[in-house]
Amino acid sequence: MKKLALIIAAATLALATPLASFAAMEHGSMKGMEHMGHKAGVAHEEVVDGVKASFMIISMDERMKELKMAKPAGMKETHHIMVEFTDARSGKNLSEGAVTVKIMAPDKSEQTKDLMAMAGMSGMGAGFGADLEMPKKGKYGVMTKFKLKDGKVRSAKFWYTVK
Repeated sequence: MKKLALIIAAATLALATPLASFAAMEHGSMKGMEHMGHKAGVAHEEVVDGVKASFMIISMDERMKELKMAKPAGMKETHHIMVEFTDARSGKNLSEGAVTVKIMAPDKSEQTKDLMAMAGMSGMGAGFGADLEMPKKGKYGVMTKFKLKDGKVRSAKFWYTVK
């Protein structure tokens, strides 16, 4: 029984390690994302009621190819979204809160995800992220609602094109 538990634990660790390293790299500083085709990797940026929201969307296939790694078998998610919040006046990172994103695909199908707090990872001050399914080429509507430490509910929306 102990041997079986050890094998299961080892297999879980072996599968989780590539994903954890991928997540850590994806949540790295925005300086390293300048090659993603947007200014510093930013897909959209706007100020909402005194909070600057910076959104990054990364193709997992492209990133895995750059890292010379294979995407885990059976993984349906094709993109990773991250959002970083800062106080528009002071530039201070805002890392506490809850963020939900709703994605409308070109075929009008929708998915909703709660973004996980990623504060303090690899130089990212205040980040929230999640993996998404954006498998078809075309325009995706990205709608977010976020409630930070001040308790105010804010929202942002933009279009993102998968080529």
